[in-house]
Amino acid sequence: MICAIMQPTFLPWAGYFNLMSQVDDFVFLDDVQLEKQSWQTRNRLLMNGCAQWVSLPLRHSKLSKSIKETEVLDIGRWGEKLAKGFKQNYGKHPHYAAARDIIDLLMLEPEAKLATLNETVIRFVAEKLEITTRLHRAGELGVKGARSTRLISLCEHFKAKEYLSPVGAADYLSEDGFTLKTTTTLRFQEYHPQAYLQKGSQEFFSHLSIVDVIANLGWDGTRKYIIKGVVDEL
Repeated sequence: MICAIMQPTFLPWAGYFNLMSQVDDFVFLDDVQLEKQSWQTRNRLLMNGCAQWVSLPLRHSKLSKSIKETEVLDIGRWGEKLAKGFKQNYGKHPHYAAARDIIDLLMLEPEAKLATLNETVIRFVAEKLEITTRLHRAGELGVKGARSTRLISLCEHFKAKEYLSPVGAADYLSEDGFTLKTTTTLRFQEYHPQAYLQKGSQEFFSHLSIVDVIANLGWDGTRKYIIKGVVDEL
């Protein structure tokens, strides 16, 4: 049994779904504290030929709130502006309609909480990509603890033999002495996707939102890109 634990981030990149596809149980860490200018609330799309941030508007609140408590503000008006800009920049992409479904999904819950909205999009994309991993919310499991201690407790909750982590968390897990506190094996994700043709750009911008991948490759092409990191040969 393999487990992965991640915050429900906004329009995640391809590596997020690669991680999800490799495990038996994937936990949305939905009750962590809100952070300003983080992947919780923003990601990048290709706009006007360069990578630009797209950020969710939030109702002003204390940072002590968790992301599952944080409210998204006036998403209808924001969504209309995003949809207009998305059509201008992606309207002629080969799989614009497939990617537009994700943008439209953002506007279906005008009073959504941040974690719920992000999770809704992630679940939709995962289903389209035929990822059958079991998905859970940390806030509903009653597992306590902080930092790595909680990660270990969540792994033990699912009787996981292995914890699969993004490589970016290596220093954080080492600092906490993760491997010294549990018999769960720690393994780091190895995902090195190749460049794909991004319509409207003369250079490749890596680590954009999954929406960019889908607009260029479609669902079938994106599934292969997620699983193997390669692009279908023409």
